[in-house]
Amino acid sequence: MRRREVITLLGGAAAWPLAAHAQQQAVPAIGFLDNRSPDALTERLRIFRQGLRSTGYVEGENVAIIYRWSEGQNDRLPMLATELARRPVAVIVASGGLDAVFAAKAATATIPIVFLIAQDPVGLGLVASLARPGGNLTGINILNRELADKQLELLHKLVPAISRVAVLVNPTNPVIPKQILQTLDPAGRSLGLQIEALNTSTSREIDAAFAGFAQARPDAIFVSPDPFLNIRRLQLSMLAMRHGLPASYSGREYAEVGGLMSYGSNIADAYREVGIYCGRILKGAKPADLPVVQSTKFEFVINAQTARILGLTVPPALLATADEVIE
Repeated sequence: MRRREVITLLGGAAAWPLAAHAQQQAVPAIGFLDNRSPDALTERLRIFRQGLRSTGYVEGENVAIIYRWSEGQNDRLPMLATELARRPVAVIVASGGLDAVFAAKAATATIPIVFLIAQDPVGLGLVASLARPGGNLTGINILNRELADKQLELLHKLVPAISRVAVLVNPTNPVIPKQILQTLDPAGRSLGLQIEALNTSTSREIDAAFAGFAQARPDAIFVSPDPFLNIRRLQLSMLAMRHGLPASYSGREYAEVGGLMSYGSNIADAYREVGIYCGRILKGAKPADLPVVQSTKFEFVINAQTARILGLTVPPALLATADEVIE
């Protein structure tokens, strides 16, 4: 073999690792930022990946997902968002509440961000309009707050004898408590219900709220839509059952762990939409041109077993309107 051929072969062999490294670098990455823990989102992540797959992207094959979880410590979100922005990610998903969204927004003005929030993104200054976001943010807007009056109405139909409803809110949330109460106060008056708000921003405050029912017992509980309260859904459902109190929730996850009933946006479908938007952005779409999607799928779930434990008879008409009855 001639010397020139040997050098050529050696040069090619040396290039193989570099080529492999370049191929690895070519796989796009999605940053996923959330204030909860991964075990709290197992099913939602599965649906998110399904949405992503529908656009041709499969985690571990042709796309990587870099997860950052704050485990309920919202003060860590800015640092985690900055970490993602410094990585070679093509898009950042921000879910779990406004703190995650604003942390991602503060970390980058160029990387596309797909959010999932229950508040008005235009009013919050996240996008210029729903139809034309105009910047590097777009996403899914779920409508649980707007559904609060319907949720209260369904609770009243299930338990018509109630007159006093305790509404659990997270005061650390800058938007939801005020908006929920502004909706529930007139809705309660029209149904002849007295609405009382109770602050529950920690697990200990949740326990204290239920302990206080020994002195001032409500007829029912209304748990407002909130990422922290969703994390504590098992605690809330078990306490309501232990105290013999009918309770209404905004997401089906509550009913699945023993909550009496839930009515709200189909969150799983919203995460599927997030996955689809990530795939479209990976294919070249600009968030400025992707309209904010407002969720249009709602679901009413009744846990019939919990109703029996509480000694409640679910009206047949209500059973007929439920999207799912858990036996």
